[in-house]
Amino acid sequence: MTVSIDELTLADWRRRVAALYAEVRRLIRASPDEALQLWRQERDRLYREHPQSPVPEAQRATFQALHFPPDPALRFEADVIPDGSAPGGGGEGAAATSATPARLPASAPAGLPASTGGMVATRRIGWVEIPFPEGSRRLAVHWMEGYAGGLFLPFRDATNGTQTYGGGRYLLDGAKGADLGGDPERGTLLLDFNFAFQPSCAFDPRWSCPLAPVENRLDVAVRAGERLA
Repeated sequence: MTVSIDELTLADWRRRVAALYAEVRRLIRASPDEALQLWRQERDRLYREHPQSPVPEAQRATFQALHFPPDPALRFEADVIPDGSAPGGGGEGAAATSATPARLPASAPAGLPASTGGMVATRRIGWVEIPFPEGSRRLAVHWMEGYAGGLFLPFRDATNGTQTYGGGRYLLDGAKGADLGGDPERGTLLLDFNFAFQPSCAFDPRWSCPLAPVENRLDVAVRAGERLA
């Protein structure tokens, strides 16, 4: 007899996602295109077949994720600027650039809004500056205080509500092992927007997802990663 226990299937989902990202990290520096292809294929398989898929069960058998074409110009290794410790931060706001010197806002216990209401406990640990073709923009990097912990980097951009989920997408979600790597000695993170993905609530509103804060609302269109249309 097969017994389905949600906690066991959730644990299996996390193991599989973590294993996928471990293989992506092994490949990404030498073969980023191969890493991206693997990521897309395996995520599609998990979304179609796994009982913890965020896709409603009736839609799983035919599910096929949509993606923007790969863009090598949206792959970065970014320095993490510790929160509240470095001059030259663009302050809060999507259009902040290195041309607007100011002290970074001090870190404080905080949270992010959830798609179903309320707040998710997080702590902002620093900022990354992304040299987009339209100019540099800063994004806040958070640490999940509750749940399973881990790095968390959500963002919104000008594609939200048309080509992508209105609440934004994720670059990193360490609680589920979604982490492309980096160099802790140099204080860097690998940030490849081709791996940007929709939160679970984009597929089914019964899921509760933390959403991007105001400072991670970009005023540019990031046409890379997963899309909905």
